[in-house]
Amino acid sequence: MDSLPPALKALITSAGISAGYDLQGKIESDQDSVAEWLTKAAQGDVAKEDALKDLNRELTPKTYIAANYLTAADIALYAALHPTYAKLQPPQYYTYTAVTRYFNHLQHHKAVRSAEESKEFPVIEIDIANAPPIDRTAEVAPKKKKEAPAAAAASTPAEATPAKAEAAAEGQEGKTAKKEKKKGKETAGGEAGGKKAAKAAPAPAEDAGPPKPSMIQLLVGKIVDIKRHPDADGLYVEQIDVGEETGPRTVISGLVNYIPIEKLQNKEVIVVANLKPANMRGIKSHAMLLCATHKDGKEVGLETVEAPAGSKPGDKVYFEGEEYESATPLGQLNPKKKIFETIQPGFTTLDTKEAAWINPETKSVHRLRTQAGFLTTPTLVGASLS
Repeated sequence: MDSLPPALKALITSAGISAGYDLQGKIESDQDSVAEWLTKAAQGDVAKEDALKDLNRELTPKTYIAANYLTAADIALYAALHPTYAKLQPPQYYTYTAVTRYFNHLQHHKAVRSAEESKEFPVIEIDIANAPPIDRTAEVAPKKKKEAPAAAAASTPAEATPAKAEAAAEGQEGKTAKKEKKKGKETAGGEAGGKKAAKAAPAPAEDAGPPKPSMIQLLVGKIVDIKRHPDADGLYVEQIDVGEETGPRTVISGLVNYIPIEKLQNKEVIVVANLKPANMRGIKSHAMLLCATHKDGKEVGLETVEAPAGSKPGDKVYFEGEEYESATPLGQLNPKKKIFETIQPGFTTLDTKEAAWINPETKSVHRLRTQAGFLTTPTLVGASLS
């Protein structure tokens, strides 16, 4: 702390008072990590533009730099990043998604903003709304195109062969058919079978492998209209804006007995957006409201999961962690694979009331968040989410 500028010391002290605890760390291991990062921040190199790539890698699985809560290290790193972000243009800071998310979260953190005496660190406008989507399918597609002919030549089953690969395979076999009529006939037969299989098997390759939480598409939504279901006393029919050009989605939820209608009107919520649409008493539901249920049951407590302040309809929700943050959700979950049902038992709320998914195998905790901050519930701790 002694090597830090006076303005930064004042900011850390004020933020600590607002947070209500010592920002030097709650336990010894955290204190060591905080001291290490304070030194790095004081030196300044870690926050220079040419070092952002390494910092981005460091921050990808993290919310805070030295512990799993706000510390003096975060305040110092935020202050070190401030002059860099003051001059970066959107195309530049879009490159460092984890650092940008971290910086924007900190500059809007309640404890940081309460330390307003220091005018040296004004809020820097980060253009989150126009950030380009992270499209992982574009990276995978070239591999599929290159591998498709080889896969077809290696007698890949027709059910797993894309139509373009089928055509390439037919072309190769057509050349052989000029020399061998018998093989040509077999190719023709394979072609007919392949076309039938292509029509009967539209399942995308992207949902291959075991279920992952990042396969689930979660979006911030706003309930713009709500009424009782005409044919079911326990159901609401909601119109939820999720930022789509086609307009609000119709969503059915069984909340009548748990949340009054007036508390849901114009409320920001989280929706599971890539479930297969389902008819519920004559009305098709095109998403599911994500709610938290008290560990002792719905009768004890049920609340909608809330988006962080500053969110807007259509904002993407993602899971913390390098393997999940930049992954692309599936277009639609395959009901037969029970992806949501497999992942759902790991959903919970932490002591901080933040929504999270806990990996059942590694026990690692992955909080749910948008670029603006964390998903939370008003009061429930240890709740299940569904």
